[in-house]
Amino acid sequence: MALEEIARAWAGPLGVAVVAMLGALLAYRIGRSVVLRLTRHSLVLRAMVEHMHGPLHLLLPLAALAVVLDGAPDTLPGIGGVLHLVGVLLIAAGTWVAIAAVQGIGEVVAVLNPQDVADNLQARRVLTQTHVLTRIASGVLVFAGLAFILMTFPRARQFGTSLLASAGLSALVIGIAARSVFSNLLAGLQIALSQPIRIDDVLIVEGEWGRVEEITGTYVVLKIWDERRLVIPLQWFIEHPFQNWTRKTAQIIGSVLLWVDYTTDLEPLRAEATRLAKSSKDFDGRVCLLQVVDTSERSMQLRLIVSSQTAGQNWDLRCLLRESLIAFLQREQPQALPRVRAELQSAEAAREDAGRKPIDSRATARKLHGRLAGTEPDVRGDAAVSDATGMAGLTAPTGGVPETDAAGSGGR
Repeated sequence: MALEEIARAWAGPLGVAVVAMLGALLAYRIGRSVVLRLTRHSLVLRAMVEHMHGPLHLLLPLAALAVVLDGAPDTLPGIGGVLHLVGVLLIAAGTWVAIAAVQGIGEVVAVLNPQDVADNLQARRVLTQTHVLTRIASGVLVFAGLAFILMTFPRARQFGTSLLASAGLSALVIGIAARSVFSNLLAGLQIALSQPIRIDDVLIVEGEWGRVEEITGTYVVLKIWDERRLVIPLQWFIEHPFQNWTRKTAQIIGSVLLWVDYTTDLEPLRAEATRLAKSSKDFDGRVCLLQVVDTSERSMQLRLIVSSQTAGQNWDLRCLLRESLIAFLQREQPQALPRVRAELQSAEAAREDAGRKPIDSRATARKLHGRLAGTEPDVRGDAAVSDATGMAGLTAPTGGVPETDAAGSGGR
């Protein structure tokens, strides 16, 4: 068939299709204005209308085009391919509209539950569930849309039938290949329902302190206190322990440790700690207690515990108390700072202590053998020499009387 004949055959249906598409756009604009007026007091409906504005711009003209082409004669050249293409575009546009509606609902829930309030525990719980479930629902809609599009192709339907025939093997292969994907998906559902973590929760993960900034369908972004980001797979939170400082409430108790001397007067220190805590805006008035928790041979350790509404406030409060208490000790009790003690003796006392030292028998024996061998100098002085041994008299270790000359003269 010549191109001119094809053009003449399509002229009528195309003209009707263009008019129908323009009419659909005009009807959409009028209807949108009416809906916006009717939903100006409903945040949910208004957000859904706003999010579906772009997708509906595509969906309604395509729907009008499909209706017109469906009424065209079957003898129209290429009508089957055009109808198939329009059907695929309709499925894609419908999927886009559904995803936009889900995202609109999620945004409305976030607006109705603001986080910038003093007690935002319930808001963070709802926001976490909405965030995770919205992502999961969007993923399911995309998967369903692709499946419907593939089903419009005859060969794809045959392929699907063959897969169903071998469903056991296919499920095993797909399960092994997508194990990490499905495990993260199930972990996301579990986190959304049981909520071990929530948006803006304070966590300690792998020794890092930070807040949950984002929860996606596969990972969690933890904003570290120094502006770094720690990206953690969802499955990790199901398989490993971690600290959640805001699981039930944001209130927290922190400690300040100080080493002081045993002569420290604790009562003035307790009074100063209480005064400093009560004067701080970061103290919530629940706990302020100073106790001795440890001792060593030189000093004792004090622990001051204080409470605050949030972890950030408690950090600032502990730093303030630590600095102020050190300054208080330096000013009021300088002797209370840790110190090293030493005992000093006079020279006479040191000599007396040295005289009371026990004699080293091995060293004495070595000296005696040296003298007998002639290698050790003889420092006997005026000590009497024993005729029996040929050695000078030695003073007994206990201060006994040395050998006398009379004993020597009484010999041979």
